[in-house]
Amino acid sequence: MPLLTRRTALSLTAFALAAPALIGRAEAKAQKITVASLFGDDKPETTIWQTIAARVEERRPGRFAFTIVKGGALGGEKEVAEGIRLGAIQGSLATVSALSGWVPEAQILDLPFLFRDAAHVEATVKGPIGAALTEKFAAQQFITPAFIHYGARNLLTKTPVTRPEQLAGLKIRVIQSPLHTKLWSAFGTTPVGIPITETYNALANGVADAMDLTKSAYAGFKLYEVVPSMTETRHIFATGVVYFGATFWNGLTAEDRQVLAEAAEAGAADFNRLIVEDEARSVETARAHGGQLLQPEAIDDWRRGATGVWQDMAETVGGLDRIHAIAGS
Repeated sequence: MPLLTRRTALSLTAFALAAPALIGRAEAKAQKITVASLFGDDKPETTIWQTIAARVEERRPGRFAFTIVKGGALGGEKEVAEGIRLGAIQGSLATVSALSGWVPEAQILDLPFLFRDAAHVEATVKGPIGAALTEKFAAQQFITPAFIHYGARNLLTKTPVTRPEQLAGLKIRVIQSPLHTKLWSAFGTTPVGIPITETYNALANGVADAMDLTKSAYAGFKLYEVVPSMTETRHIFATGVVYFGATFWNGLTAEDRQVLAEAAEAGAADFNRLIVEDEARSVETARAHGGQLLQPEAIDDWRRGATGVWQDMAETVGGLDRIHAIAGS
């Protein structure tokens, strides 16, 4: 074989042997990011990640490959949080309630009847309280570049309830959080901690008679089929975070972290806008399937029953002075 031909053959052979490794290294450049969503394609909890992924791709083409696992397939909020801490999941959304087991101080954002509206909440999380909570989340392996607003939590029941005394004796599904347990115990109910992904069956089978949730999630989980009455108590403005696992985050370059953080902030702004629109659609969906939206009676009685929680939770969340400072801000 001529020398040139022999060299060419050897080169081709060497390339063929090296090609899988070269391809592997090229593919490795796109770091995988598995994110969890409790809902389907049409909900802001999923579309926020499409927004984030698109913004990241624009800034860092080919650097990351997002996989959005939808419909609660990776579990409820607590299970996802555990997965993020272990590094099996890289990102998700969570209510601060779901993360309060790791950061009890975050329950200040869940205190009933503390906030007037979403703008009041936004001002709080943009200030020193939000900054302090971000540090505490990071200490528990949760990197939280942006807060989000899910809307107000309202009471959901099988039969109409408009006055607080009508709750006495009911079993109510609650977030697995001390604050939520204290809140509903104050109204004479029996709180039952149930993951959100198991709530529909629990209500259908009589394990629980009632719960509270945002309007968007009410329709998202089709809960109007088992708790058709929604009383617009607006007792808690549900706050959450866009978050990533510290193991994943700490392995990134400073540029990658900045791009992801800025994309999360932009996604959060879109989420907050979309959730308002989704709430309106969700109420109409619920009504179309037999649900009804009620107004609470004797709202001062609701407030009196609920704000006793402020005293109970004061030591955990930083003291009554801190709570009253937020209420008056």
